[in-house]
Amino acid sequence: MQNKLPSRKQTRLKGYDYTSTGYYFITICTKGRGNILGDVVGCDAFIAPPFVELSEYGLVVDKYINRISSMYGEFYVDKYIIMPNHIHMILVKIAFDITQEHGVMKASRPTSASISSVIRSLKTMITKEIKVRVWQTSFHDHIIRDEKDYHRIWQYIDTNPAKWQDDRYYTI
Repeated sequence: MQNKLPSRKQTRLKGYDYTSTGYYFITICTKGRGNILGDVVGCDAFIAPPFVELSEYGLVVDKYINRISSMYGEFYVDKYIIMPNHIHMILVKIAFDITQEHGVMKASRPTSASISSVIRSLKTMITKEIKVRVWQTSFHDHIIRDEKDYHRIWQYIDTNPAKWQDDRYYTI
């Protein structure tokens, strides 16, 4: 009798081309949802608004999130928050990369890089620098379909530290 490995839940939208241009809401969780990226501070009456004070690991995460557009010119992070045990970001893929070379604007051809390849690369670079595997397998994505959806997600990211204790990812 053959041992069957457990099957993972398919998290990507079936039939969707994740190399397409568009706006994507991404959530990446730490392994076991451990609170290793920082602490939410300012939840009392004396400090407002609450914010996340990043740990050493959180600072490394921040560094690599801010390098996404330089590594993948057709991608940029429009908005993000690093929470104690997860990251939320709006990741945007544009149609092409515009670079400036010797004072001349130059457009390059679009690549076939996907959301998955960008996130995999982000997680790998962070893991190599901190020398500890901190990420859950995979990530959650939501294709942002319209302006109303975009503003709702932007607001969610903005208010995430203030609502930390009510967050679905909250752990003590």
